[in-house]
Amino acid sequence: MSSLEKGGSVSPPSILASSNVDGWRSFFLRTATLEFNRDRKSMSVLCAPANKSAGNRLLVKGAPNLLIKRCTHVKYRDGTVAKLTGDLRRIIEAKTSELAARPLRCLALAVKETEHLDQSLKDHAPGDDEGNGDAARKHPLLSDLTKYADIESGLTLVGIVGIKDPARPEVANSILSCTEAGIRVIMITGDARDTAIAIAKDVNIFQDDQDGPIKAFEGREFFEKPKDEQLDILKTGNIVFCRAEPSDKQRLIKMLQSLKEISAMTGDGVNDAPALQQADIGIAMGITGTEVSKEAADMILVDDNFSTIVSAIEEGRCIYANMQAFICFLISCNMGEICAILLATMSGVPEPLSAMHLLWVNLVTDGPPATALGFNPPVPDLMKQRPRPSDEPIMTPWLLTRYCITGLYVGIATVGVFIGHYLEQGITLSQLTSWGKCGKSWSPSNPDISCSDLFTGHGRMLPQTLSLTTLVSMEMLKALAAVSVDNSLFTVGPQQNPLLVLGVAVPTMLHLLVVYSSKLGLPGLGESFGMVPLSKQNWISIFMWSAPILIVEELLKAVGRRVNEKAKLKSITQ
Repeated sequence: MSSLEKGGSVSPPSILASSNVDGWRSFFLRTATLEFNRDRKSMSVLCAPANKSAGNRLLVKGAPNLLIKRCTHVKYRDGTVAKLTGDLRRIIEAKTSELAARPLRCLALAVKETEHLDQSLKDHAPGDDEGNGDAARKHPLLSDLTKYADIESGLTLVGIVGIKDPARPEVANSILSCTEAGIRVIMITGDARDTAIAIAKDVNIFQDDQDGPIKAFEGREFFEKPKDEQLDILKTGNIVFCRAEPSDKQRLIKMLQSLKEISAMTGDGVNDAPALQQADIGIAMGITGTEVSKEAADMILVDDNFSTIVSAIEEGRCIYANMQAFICFLISCNMGEICAILLATMSGVPEPLSAMHLLWVNLVTDGPPATALGFNPPVPDLMKQRPRPSDEPIMTPWLLTRYCITGLYVGIATVGVFIGHYLEQGITLSQLTSWGKCGKSWSPSNPDISCSDLFTGHGRMLPQTLSLTTLVSMEMLKALAAVSVDNSLFTVGPQQNPLLVLGVAVPTMLHLLVVYSSKLGLPGLGESFGMVPLSKQNWISIFMWSAPILIVEELLKAVGRRVNEKAKLKSITQ
């Protein structure tokens, strides 16, 4: 039984692998290291048996497509060595492509036996325990990096290793969310083309039902194309770049920016730093990232998880939508108040709202609902909306038009309920517009009512209370409908934001407290605000004037959805 097997159970693969590596290191001592190079895409070690029974051997690993070209022989499982013929080479390459398509990251392993090494390398001694000391630096071959490819030639291929490096299970759904949100994903990798395409299909970067051919290019292949063709490729769709160099990332970022695209770049290595700094949003890995990449990045991904980026995009869109709802709600409320005062002034009727009323509306009844709108949850179709242009104002031309229309209705309703009260008292519209001449050029038709009873004291407070309460009611209804800027109230209701319900309930209760303060034993409170109790008939009038604001909002939201749909189709066809 192996020493790694205890009680009938085998140790985990990681333990077995570590033990195997330790065993090889004890039997073969490293005398020199030929570091990895991106041109030859391989690295190797010069090793000697620990018992010094033979000379050095060169053990090589690297990218199959390049390393197999430097092999002249192949070693079979039984130890026999044969010449690597063209037919055998094609069989090995086909098998490598098959492994890459599974997808497995493939690594070719080769050896150069003692008798095939240069004489100076056969008996080379390290000079220290690591094989990178003065002896290596002074060696005419090992000290010259340009000669590493010559040393790693005439090799004997001993095998191809397929390494499974699966993406996290949540990545595939995250990529789909990006596609629905209009976010294009460009994968830049050093893997072989077949491996890169297979991984891209696994994580939904490429889909079986997608329109057009798959866009997958090796870095060198892509940059050999004409510049116009490169830009056309980058304009649409998800793309995969394989066998890419670190410098390719920065070149791609610059080309995307020339197309007015907003680019976010992820990276973890020192070589990624220039591209991270060049990108509009540089994202470094918090766990595996180097300090250089973190310094160059705009943000750090603490869990190294792509899905976290998608969650951050959703959160950012939600914050923007809430900020837009907050600002638009306050602007639309102020537009309604302005329209009310403007219409009253232009028509010549008495002021429907006093300065105290406007102060009450802005400080008490507008503030809490607007603040609560900042806590709206994400709407269901948030990640299905197209990205907005970076230069788009928070108050778009359509939203400005929309809130001008709602503001106009709020103004008409506020003044309308005010005028309606006087019409019920037998005052004609022409008399109301010349109310300052009451008792001079005209008199009330009811002899029991004087001009002072109509336009001063309680007679003035009641219609103003009607106007103020109608205004407050409309703003509360508008707040309840503002959970989503474009979605219907029946699709995204106020119950999804409990804070908004509370933000509407508290100001409403405060307003009712002031209106009915005289009946609660606080008569001075209502009078100080210029408000008096309302009857049932008054509330019917308020409801008839304020409730239509919901119909206006729903109609304008429907138009807004249509406008957004046209803009979405336009962006897709461009």
